[in-house]
Amino acid sequence: MEENTEVKVDQHKLAEDLSKKIKFEFRDYFLVKPLDPIMVTKTFTKPKDTNEPIKDDNGVEAVDFNEVETETKQVESDFKKGVVLKVPASFYADNNVKDSIKVGDVIVFSATAGRGFDLLKDSKLIRYYDIIAVEE
Repeated sequence: MEENTEVKVDQHKLAEDLSKKIKFEFRDYFLVKPLDPIMVTKTFTKPKDTNEPIKDDNGVEAVDFNEVETETKQVESDFKKGVVLKVPASFYADNNVKDSIKVGDVIVFSATAGRGFDLLKDSKLIRYYDIIAVEE
């Protein structure tokens, strides 16, 4: 049996140190460093070809699929986690914000959300409404 030796690192301290070195202030986007992909187990079903193609009255060959086979795979989730490196100025200006998101918080967002920010390697710009959750 394998032992889980994963060490939980305090993302807040690392992110705050890095944030101080980033010489940009963002207006509408959170600057996020995506973490490793989340792997999930998904079950896929596909038709099982058991018969020879049969021509119908119109001369079209078709295969009748009476059975399906199921396959379970580890795939990347539709969601990603990331560490907040910078919080936009517009977020601080909004007094109605109920949830406070700070530098160093780990957020969950759609894998397709945001856009790459090539001025900082492997980072993304994420809008507030693309944030699904904040990890506790």
